[in-house]
Parts: sequence; C-alpha cells; structure tokens
Amino acid sequence: MRRGIFAALLLAALCGVVPVGASAASIPARRTVTVGQGSFILDGRPVQIISGSIHYARVPPPYWRDRLLKAKAMGLNAITVYAFWNVHEPRPGQWDFSGQYDIARFIRTAQQVGLYVILRPGPYACAEWSFGGYPAWLLRDAAMRVRTLDPAYLRAAQSYMDHLGQQVKPFLWTQGGPIIAVQVENEYGSFGNDRAYLEAVKQMVVRAGLGSAVLYTADGPGLWGGSLPELPEAIDVGPGDVKNGFREFLQFRPHSRLMYVAEYYPGWFDSWGEPHHEGAPIAQQLSDLGWVLSHGYSVNLYMFHGGTDWGFLNGANAKGKKYEPQTTSYDYSAPLDEAGNPTPAYYALRRLLRQYAENRTVPPVPAAVPLIQVAPFRLPQSASLWKNLPAPRPSRKPLDFASFDLQAGYMLYRTVIQGPMKATLDIGGARDYAVVFIDGQRAATFDRRLDQHQATLRVPGPSARLDILVEDTGRINYGPLFPADRKGLIFPVLLNGKPLEGWENYPLAMVQRPTPRWSSGTVAGPAFHQGQFTISKPGDTYLDVSQLGKGLLWVNGHAIGRIWNIGSQQSDYVPGCWLHKGTNVVTVFDLEDELRPEISGKTSHVYAVHP
Repeated sequence: MRRGIFAALLLAALCGVVPVGASAASIPARRTVTVGQGSFILDGRPVQIISGSIHYARVPPPYWRDRLLKAKAMGLNAITVYAFWNVHEPRPGQWDFSGQYDIARFIRTAQQVGLYVILRPGPYACAEWSFGGYPAWLLRDAAMRVRTLDPAYLRAAQSYMDHLGQQVKPFLWTQGGPIIAVQVENEYGSFGNDRAYLEAVKQMVVRAGLGSAVLYTADGPGLWGGSLPELPEAIDVGPGDVKNGFREFLQFRPHSRLMYVAEYYPGWFDSWGEPHHEGAPIAQQLSDLGWVLSHGYSVNLYMFHGGTDWGFLNGANAKGKKYEPQTTSYDYSAPLDEAGNPTPAYYALRRLLRQYAENRTVPPVPAAVPLIQVAPFRLPQSASLWKNLPAPRPSRKPLDFASFDLQAGYMLYRTVIQGPMKATLDIGGARDYAVVFIDGQRAATFDRRLDQHQATLRVPGPSARLDILVEDTGRINYGPLFPADRKGLIFPVLLNGKPLEGWENYPLAMVQRPTPRWSSGTVAGPAFHQGQFTISKPGDTYLDVSQLGKGLLWVNGHAIGRIWNIGSQQSDYVPGCWLHKGTNVVTVFDLEDELRPEISGKTSHVYAVHP
C-alpha cells in the first residue's frame, strides 16, 4: 500500500500535477470530490466555487498564464473551459493537442496559478464556435445524425472523448489535479429530451476515464429535458433572472444536492450586421452575484475572458430562417477584454468577490498588456483570385464543402450558360454568402442573413462564363438548423427554372496564408492584397480594417479573422506575441474591389455606428 501511494505521488510530481494550493508531499492518500447540501465537497470540505470561463483555443498560449493570473486576482478560485472536438480532430483520426490546442498545458497552468478547473468536454459545446465544436467532416456522411443515438455518431464521439480523456485524466482532482467537475453534454434541454442519449454521453465520459469528477448537466430554467435524475443539474441564467431561475429550479428539484449557476452572462456576443453589445449594467451584475454568493451558492461567469475566434472558427445562430453569423471578436463585453486587460466591471466585481475569498484577500492585479498604435499603411501588392485558382473538380451538379473535405473557407463554382438572354438565377439559398460573376464581372450578391437566393442576369453574347463564389460565414452552433449546416451550393442552381449542369468546383480552404503571384497596382475583387508595417517594439493592437470590404485577414501568417464592412466589428485584434520588431506582413483576401485602403493599428476596438 505504501509503495502504491509513493508511486502515485511520484507520477503526480513528474506530470506536474499538484493539487490547487498544495505541494506533492501533502497529497492525501485518497482524494474525493462530490456534492451535498448545495455545495461542492472536496476531500470532505464544502467549497463555494466562484469561476469564470476562458477557452484556450481563443487565447494565444503565451498569454494563458496572464489571463489565469488575472482571473485569480479578480477573486475567482476556478476556471471553466470547453474542449472543442473540431480543433482536436480536424480530419478523421488525425489528432492535435499541441500549441494553441494543448489543453493539458492550459489546465496545468491553471493549477500552477492555484485555480480549480471545471471541464466541459462536449462532444457538443455550442459556445458560438463553428458547428458547436463538432468537426465538419461528420457531415460527409449524409445519414449521420449528431446529438442522437446514431451509432456512427456515437462511435466517432467516443473516439474523441477517449483521446481527450488521455490528455486530461492526470489532472482529475482524484489524481492530484485541479479538475473537480465535468459537464455531460451541454444545454441539451434547448435541443431535445432524449434521456437515453444523455445516458449514452454520460457513459462516454465515464469510459474515457473522467467519471471520478463530479458529473453534472446544465440547462436554462424550464429546459429540464437536458437533465438526468442521477446527476446534479446546474442552471444557466442571464442578468436579472437569477432569483426567478432558482425559484423554477427548486420547483423542479426541491432537494438539489448542488446549487450552481453554470453560466451567468455579464456580457454577450456580437453578430455581423447588428450593433455591438455592451455588458449588462454593473449594478445588475453586482446585485445578481451578491445574491447568489450570499446564499452560499456557486457560480461561473460566462465569459470572464472571451478572446478571439481566429480564422474561420466563429459560429452562427439560426432562428427559423434568420441566420446570424457571429463576429471574429469574442470580446463578449467580459470583465477581461479581448486584449486581456481589466475593464471597469473587472474592478467592481473584484471588490465584491474579495469578500468571499479566503481571508478576504486576492492577489494584486498583474500589469496590463501593452497596446500599441500602428501608423497607417497600404497594401501595394495584389493578385486576382481568377489567376490563382487550384485545379478544378468536375461534377454534374454543384457539390458542397463536405464533398471535398473542405472544413471552412470558400468554394468557387463555374459553368457556362447560353445567351443572349435575360434570365432569373435561383441558387436556392447560399450557404452562406455568394457573389455571382458573368465573364468576371460582378452580377449579383446573395446573403443568407437576408434570405436572398434570386437575381436577374443579363447575358449579352451567345455564351458566358458563370462563376458563383461562396463563403462559409460561420457554421451554425445553435438552433434547429444546426445538425445539418452544410456549406456551399446545396440546392440545384436554376436558370429560368431549369437546373444548370456541368460544373467545375474549386475548393479554397485559405486557412494557411495564401502565396499567390503578386503584382503591383490594384486589381478588381475578388483578390488578395498584401502590405507591411514596421514597429520598434511588439505589442497588442487592433487593426482598423474599416476601409476593406469582406474577406479574411492574416498577419505574419496567422489567420486572424474575418473582415466585413457591415460591422459592427471594424477592427481585428492582433496579439503582440504574433508580431515582430521591425517588419510585419499583412495579407488580405477581399471579395470587394480594393481601392487603396489604409489600415492602421489602434489601442481599442473600432465599431461601426448603427442607427
């Protein structure tokens, strides 16, 4: 027995797994975590959890420690983190737990800072993240049904959970780590009420080796179809709804073993074409959280620090036919802003939370991350998309992204139509944004947000080349259309009611920075553009891209995020850890015509003014 304990302690020390606030030598022989009388109970001791959400995939790894130290300094004793399947298994059987996606390193850092961890492994996350965290390659099987008992889906999900489990098992509380709780699925009551499916996910988590943590479910008030009778249920509520939320919850479970707000929203996310969301009034936040904490309940702020949806990783909501793609910025009006700096809400919450901290003290707030200005610069190099296309893939009808294992990006569809004529083009609905060209000249635009799918075309000559360039603007993460959000042209393309056939498909992933054949001078969009700026010392900045059209931005090869002149977001956050002293290269893909715009670096976000 002594030999077994010594071996366990040695393994914990070698893995860097040390309990929150303890040394390896003080690890008890048997560590336990459970719930009772409304609280988390760690090794027999009730603990009130005051947590905040941070997602490792949304924050550059060099900044993880800074953000976690600031969580501790605000008065949090835990962080809550999603794991996103799609970044860990970008292709079937290809696993990535490195760099930006090194979840083990993130959790280890949280432990070193002295924070408990609550893990939300999915397999469905929502989180305003592309496809709710599911990998897009699941859609290659047209018969697969995610979030159901479909055997093909369950096999794929179990494989993901097993691989994730291998990364995080050493960090369970019972193994000397900081993970005290693991969520089963996520807000399933907003989607369905199949208890057998929830049981299958619970068993999936257990088989992955995570069953020694507190397993729980979480839903909004009244959506109890996402709960399991044998597991604690937590609630997700917004500002002003806390008391009513708990009243409904206690009607559902009058003798709950755990009183836990798994999501309280100090802010909200932004969607393209809509005004920027400000955070909830701080007086309301203080009132809500003060009530929760004074009752001894546990709580998690969603989000404490939002971060950024790099590249094409933003999600979208769908309500009926209304499609709402989210912005690259996931600032969320959180207490810690997108650049990792405290807001006025941070300091107000800190004054409240320190009253519930051990000895009523919290660590000093770390220094702010330096923000720099970047002098205006242009993009003198350009390259037309038409001259930099990959080899085409022929097909009778247009094929969707999944047919070519295209996770995100663009697809160009090309065919020839006969003329002269004036005709009605009907694409059935772009997934998600389409620009139509006749012989290289822009002829129409279709925006899924506006439910656009028809336009009148004029073909002056005997024939013309028809190009339809389609952008994935964000895979749906929430809403009834979420399970099958295929991208591209997913309906027959009709010209005067007759389907067009004989297509060339050009998949354009664009996750990596493009390397086209550059030339000087402007070219008509769609096109690539490139320029550079020089700085004497790296620092975070917000690149003002308000003079650009619609597309994607790269800086020094990093896919920073989307640009779209409809706002509200009109700047992209660029972390200083990705910049260099001296020359930095900016590359843009823009669907619009480039008119020699200027880009500059600001010390705060730029938002469009909406009426």
